[in-house]
Amino acid sequence: MDGVTPGLRGTASLVVGTNDTAPRVGSGRIAVLATPVMINLIEEAALNAVEHLLPEGQQSLGTRLDVTHVAPTPVGMAVTAEAEVIAVEGRNITFRVSARDAHDVIGEGQHDRVVVTEARFTARVAEKAER
Repeated sequence: MDGVTPGLRGTASLVVGTNDTAPRVGSGRIAVLATPVMINLIEEAALNAVEHLLPEGQQSLGTRLDVTHVAPTPVGMAVTAEAEVIAVEGRNITFRVSARDAHDVIGEGQHDRVVVTEARFTARVAEKAER
């Protein structure tokens, strides 16, 4: 994780389609960008900031997300999320995150991820499934 340092940034974008709207994902009735889709885009931006720098056999997993969703985005408009590493403590990475469309910041907040060893994590999941 030596290359994961504060200041690293990642982005992710999408053009809002009908499948990205609140009625389609079950989070509301108005056909605008759904909050869960915005959150997914924010997580993708965080992954794009650091995942390529992690050692073979390791990956990051989201552990906390605290964001606002303050402005609607209609179908057909592009949205871009950005994640910036603001702290690295051991295996924990903290990001400042935001999402914006062509007119507004539509959401912002903080996102935490932890770096895990894939083999160990997969073994834990398998053990839990067997119980």
